[in-house]
This record gives sequence, C-alpha cells and structure tokens, in this order.
Amino acid sequence: MPAEPIAPPSVTAAEPGGRRVRRLVTVLALAAVLPALYLPGLKHDFLDLKIYMRAMDWWAAGHPLYDYVQPDRVQGELYFTYPPVSALLLRPFALLPLGLTITVFTALTALGVVVTTRWLLTPVVARHGLPRVFTLTVGVLLVFAVESTRETITFGQINMLLVVLILADLLFAVPQGRRWAGVGVGLATALKLYPGIFIVYLLATRRWRDAAVASATAAGATLLAAAVAPADSWRFFTHELWATDRVGRTDYTGNQSLFGLLSRLTAPAEPSRVLWLALALLVAGYGLWRAARAARAGDALTGLTLTGLVGALVSPITWTHHIYWFVPAVVLLADAALGTDPTTPAGARRRRWLAGLAAGTGALIVYGVVSFHDWGVAPVPTDSPGEFLARNAYVLLSLLLVVTLPVTRPGPAPAHRGEKSRQMDSSPE
Repeated sequence: MPAEPIAPPSVTAAEPGGRRVRRLVTVLALAAVLPALYLPGLKHDFLDLKIYMRAMDWWAAGHPLYDYVQPDRVQGELYFTYPPVSALLLRPFALLPLGLTITVFTALTALGVVVTTRWLLTPVVARHGLPRVFTLTVGVLLVFAVESTRETITFGQINMLLVVLILADLLFAVPQGRRWAGVGVGLATALKLYPGIFIVYLLATRRWRDAAVASATAAGATLLAAAVAPADSWRFFTHELWATDRVGRTDYTGNQSLFGLLSRLTAPAEPSRVLWLALALLVAGYGLWRAARAARAGDALTGLTLTGLVGALVSPITWTHHIYWFVPAVVLLADAALGTDPTTPAGARRRRWLAGLAAGTGALIVYGVVSFHDWGVAPVPTDSPGEFLARNAYVLLSLLLVVTLPVTRPGPAPAHRGEKSRQMDSSPE
C-alpha cells in the first residue's frame, strides 16, 4: 500500500484551524445580516395570518366564509380566498390566542426551511465532498435570507407546508415507487390549488398511477370539506375561484406572473386575456416538456423545479412568497458548476456561466422585488425599460431559468468520497 503524502507542517498545523475560523465568521456574518433583511417585512405584521384567523371567527359565528372582507391600503379589499379544505385546517388555530398561533406558524415554517434545505443539499454535499455541517448551516441561513421566505414568515403564510408536501412526494415517494406516491401533491393541491401544476407534471412524465393517486387525494380532501361545508364549497368552486380581484390588484408589483407583467404594461386597463392565455400555453408547453425530459433522465429535482417555475409564471396571481422554486434552482446551478470540469476552455466557460447565474439568482432573490421598494397604491403603467426590469425581475428570471436550467443524469455510484456521482450534460437539455 503506498505511503500517504506528508503535507508541510505549516499546512497541517495552520490550515484546518484557519478554515474553522473562516467558516465560523461566514456563519456569524450571515446570521447578523438576517435581522436587517427582515426589518422591512415587519410592517406586514402577519397580515395574512390575521385575515385567516378573523375569517375563521367570522365563519364560526355562522356567517358565509367567503363573505369575510377587510380593507387594505394597497390592495383595496382582501377576502378569504383559500379552498374550504384550508379553512378546515385553519379553523382549530382560531381557538388559540393569536400570539400562540403566530408562534406555531413561524416555528413550522422555520422547521420546513431546515428540513427541505437538508433534502436539497445533502446529495450535493455527498457528491462534492463538501463540509456537511458548514454547508447545511450556510444553506439554511441563505434560504432564510431570500425574499420568498421572509414574506412567508412575516405575512404568516402556509407556503412551506405545501413545499414540504411537494418535495417529499416528488423527491422521494415518486422516484422510489412508494405506495403513497402522489398523496403529498394531492394534499397540496387541495389546500391551495396552484400545486395542481405538479399533477400535470406527473401526467407529462407518464407517472399515471402517481397522477391518479394525487388527483384522487385532492378530490377526496375536497369532497370531505364539501361534506362539512357544502354551501361554502359550492360557492368557492362555482364563483370565488374565478374572481381574481378577490386576492388583490393583478398589476401590483408583488404579483410576479406573466399576467402581472401584462397588467403592469396596460394598467389601469386590463390586459388581453387572449394574449395572456397564448403566452401561458407557450411557456407551460415548453417548460413542462423540459421538466418531463429531466424526469426521464432521472433528474427529479430539475423536473420539479422547472414545474414550480412554470406554475408561478402561468398562474394569474403569483405573489413573491409563492416562488420558493428559485431556491432549488440555485442549488441545481451550484451543483452543476461544481460538477463541471474546468480544465478545458469549454468547461471553464460553462462553469463560470453556471456559477455566475447561481450567484446572480441568489443575489436577486435575497434583495427581492418588494422588500425595499414602495411601489405605491395606484395602478400605474410601466413606462421605462429600467422600471420594466425592476418590476418584473422574478418573471424575467423565471423565464431565463426555464430555458437554461441544466439537466443532470445519474452516474455510477462513487468509488470513494469526493468522486462525482452524476454526469453533467453539455446542454440545458
């Protein structure tokens, strides 16, 4: 057996300790920045969660659930807009003191961030021999830093519950052929409808059984809610579901969807529904085609990430706290950059491109589009290139990622620690 090479004393004595110090400084610096990033969001004062709880009190008093409304400075009038299944889930929390409910929601969101970030980063750590504790800690802090997480926490939203259900299903249950595959996506769809795009993704990938289970789960949960609240369920699915004005102005900058972009160009007038539908079908068709190709190549994370971005683009209303899918996109880009051979000119260029796109995406989603800007309360059309870029940053970034997000193919199991277990494709496909 060959002898191990002996490192110079200066390296063995000084470098490990130096690395530990640098890692500690990095973690402390990130933790110190978080309060400043959350400061603008404190004005939200858990507005959405308070609306949910007041609507539950209103409902418990015998009033029709979807009659609840409260005024808002920016959006005009805000209603309870979730499906009846969500109302059944939220109603017990109205029995608790509001402060306790806020604490529980915040703690569950924080737990969801930690769990899902671990799911995303653990394979990357193993593939590239990264320091596990440091990488996971930095990853969690960075996910807490992005605007979608900040808005989810400070509004009191339920988005991380949906993310946990979707990732657990599509990263583990579906690829492993579990009997309960599809249940997570189905429950998420019943709770907030827009995760239904992932049922379409299962159909596009020809996961017929999983799509059927997801559809049956969503239908079963919806029928259960209808048995408990038949009048409210009927009203929601026949009227309120189609009334986009109930959730706020579509032209508001916080709506980072294709319809929001078009609304900002035509405000105060409504944009062409035909144009929006044509763009939505084009984006959905291309994005889901790429997602299906990724899934067939064995890259489940890229497939679901592309699907999430497509869902955000084609939904009429996509608030900034809905777009969690930039987070796995950054992980995928960083993973691809680390897995690209930089010893050739083409490899070096590709690595710089992937690393730059990962860093640029990360910087943009940390700074955000609404946290540090007051976009006013009146419908004002976008009238300059700079304003167009600023007010539609997430829409444009989503479109870029749908086109460029790389697909990786599983390779042979690593023979030793640090050997790559995935082979990079040389193109986005």
